Amino acid sequence: MTTVVERFLKYVKIDTRSDEDSTTVPSTAKQLNLARELVKEMEEMGLKNVSLDDNGYVMAELPSNIDKDVPVIGFIAHMDTSPDMTGENVNPQIVKNYDGGDIILNKDQNVVLSPSEFPELRDYVGQDLITTDGTTLLGADDKAGIAGILSAMEYLIAHPEIKHGTIKIGFTPDEEVGRGADHFDVEKFGADLAYTVDGGRVGELEYESFNAAAAKIKIKGRNVHPGYAAGKMVNSILIANEIVGSFPADEVPEKTAGYDGFYHLNSIHGEVEETNLHYIIRDFSRENFERRKQFVVDLVEKMNKKYGEGTVILDLNDQYYNMKEKIDEVKYIVDIAFEAMEAVGVKPIVRPIRGGTDGSRLSFMGLPTPNIFAGGENFHGKYEYVPIQSLEKVVEVIVKISELFAER
Repeated sequence: MTTVVERFLKYVKIDTRSDEDSTTVPSTAKQLNLARELVKEMEEMGLKNVSLDDNGYVMAELPSNIDKDVPVIGFIAHMDTSPDMTGENVNPQIVKNYDGGDIILNKDQNVVLSPSEFPELRDYVGQDLITTDGTTLLGADDKAGIAGILSAMEYLIAHPEIKHGTIKIGFTPDEEVGRGADHFDVEKFGADLAYTVDGGRVGELEYESFNAAAAKIKIKGRNVHPGYAAGKMVNSILIANEIVGSFPADEVPEKTAGYDGFYHLNSIHGEVEETNLHYIIRDFSRENFERRKQFVVDLVEKMNKKYGEGTVILDLNDQYYNMKEKIDEVKYIVDIAFEAMEAVGVKPIVRPIRGGTDGSRLSFMGLPTPNIFAGGENFHGKYEYVPIQSLEKVVEVIVKISELFAER
């Protein structure tokens, strides 16, 4: 059998960085390199109905080994890594028996993973950590989830004495750019419910997510020679600055936590002639979410009254909604995951996702999908790491969830 660590180390070396500016599906063709590798592995493992569709979605099935009807469950992870940092030439390092001190990721560039900056490191003293080499992200988000799912399936195949119903496996592209569920065929997948394996530290169990929207604000200016600009120039950068200053200063990611919502200025690109702002809007409460969106609409209207109709153009689109609305209807699936974690010695950490997963969208597409941990920390950057012991617990939890559903 291939260990979960061996799988993970192989997957992270395959560059699957997605691209939010791309209009193709998947957004980058290189995601298909991992997709084809996963298809090959699952066929060799003996999984059934293995497929890779034209949009880059991978699906497979582990048939039931019991003679009674139980819910068909699914496990889902995404193949892409964040566009925020390169996923090319990932060179993972293993720190054995972590001693609680600084970890030198890259001596030449003086990149250090330190508990003084990342205090949660102290929770893993004595464990074995897989880190980056300080020049790329690691890719535990979400290749740890993929490795955990396939290692759990291989374990179930090798141990037929563990009874389970039909299990569906799904691997999606482009989750990191918000498109992971865009072309997910829920009917083809054929599960009654599912879990995304896409969370952070060991024990995370999440069934509440943000309501989310994206706001693209285009400001149109007029450029003339600055020496002769009086009464003629319209500087879009200054209007953009006025707009940015109109948002609540304390309702930003760096000043919010728990159930707080926020507005996040994700990017700004501009010259006198045109400036573009990209905001994301997040809130757990649907009522507050709608209020936040209306604030942006009203602000744009105010700017157009001040500077002339058509000066500011708003493109506002919902992205996903709080999956709690749908999962509350079948809350027992969260309870089973909770029980499974406790059964394998993992303390469940039930808390809202300050973000979204494919499950946020899938739950509203008819497939209730809470999220369980994949074990990593510090996603999307060079300080990312995953404890090997957490990876191993991912496998144990998936196996136990499968077993508990069969017992029901």
